[in-house]
Amino acid sequence: MIKYIGSKRALVPRILEVIRAAEGARSVVDLFSGTSRVGHALKAAGYRVLANDHNRYAATLARCYVQADAEDVRADAERLIREFNGLPGAPGYFTQTFCERSRYVQPKNGARVDAIREAIARRGLDPDLESVLLVSLMEAADRVDSTTGLQMAYLKSWSPRSFNDLELRLPAVLPRAAAGKGVATCMDAIEAAETLEADVAYIDPPYNQHSYLGNYHVWETLVRWDRPEVYGVACKRIDVRERRSAFNSRPAFPIVMERLLRSVRARVRIVSFSSEGYLARPEMERLLAALPGSSGEVITIAQDFRRYVGAQIGIYSPGGRKVGRVSHLRNREYLFVVADAETIDRLRPLQACAEPAGSAPG
Repeated sequence: MIKYIGSKRALVPRILEVIRAAEGARSVVDLFSGTSRVGHALKAAGYRVLANDHNRYAATLARCYVQADAEDVRADAERLIREFNGLPGAPGYFTQTFCERSRYVQPKNGARVDAIREAIARRGLDPDLESVLLVSLMEAADRVDSTTGLQMAYLKSWSPRSFNDLELRLPAVLPRAAAGKGVATCMDAIEAAETLEADVAYIDPPYNQHSYLGNYHVWETLVRWDRPEVYGVACKRIDVRERRSAFNSRPAFPIVMERLLRSVRARVRIVSFSSEGYLARPEMERLLAALPGSSGEVITIAQDFRRYVGAQIGIYSPGGRKVGRVSHLRNREYLFVVADAETIDRLRPLQACAEPAGSAPG
């Protein structure tokens, strides 16, 4: 899967343990699906997953990894991948914007992206199959990019991997889950919470001021293929300035988070959050304990992580001079669980790894 800040790869086993403690649960709604790493793992475990994200690139990842089923798309996807891998490059908007005006991938690979994306657009494919091809292209570009993982700026010199040739591969599409076909939607999180119903809700909101659309704007443009106006050295889409989320605002976050949690239609609610987030652990626990349907007790499971690579190397000016320092190298990721008393009791052993309440940095 693609490089992504906030990825829950290391937390997936623990998330699965928590969900398995909810006896009889067959369905999970993921309101901020991102790369769909969690949704993909839940589908593999047999759950019916309802994945949502308001960014189009993330909704496309969810359609590929949650909604599309291997038995329906694999044969056609493999055939088209072989065909598209044989296409010569045809420089266009993507090459001009992300290889010449900026340095996301090298021009030889940008020209291939242009050619393959145009070929996908011309085919008028079934949406599930199209999502598999688009994710294949996103992942191929990610393997030859020249970034540290974020698309906010690019490396001063081409990365070693950027010299490789872009190659499509079949994404890890799964067969239909035992509990039923998954669903991928592209809605505002609160609209999704009011619309989608499941046994368990997994909630992984943004936790600071950085917009995922701004961090991964290249993928948004690649999926939408709308040739937007751009700005800055990273050539961000102009709508990065306009499509603001209340979850990225410190003053608005507590209000919108409470509204979201009260809108969720699930008997078990799991919130994934960081010690670097807008709410400290005690504040989040108080908010969750007061929710309707809560037993009044919140189970909190903590896990220690290294920060993403960009946070470890410091802050540099466009000329390469270090202008900022690294404040800390590790942070904590929390899973907060609100459920009925029986589920809470089954989760107590997992809480043994959590540090005492209130000891996390705010």
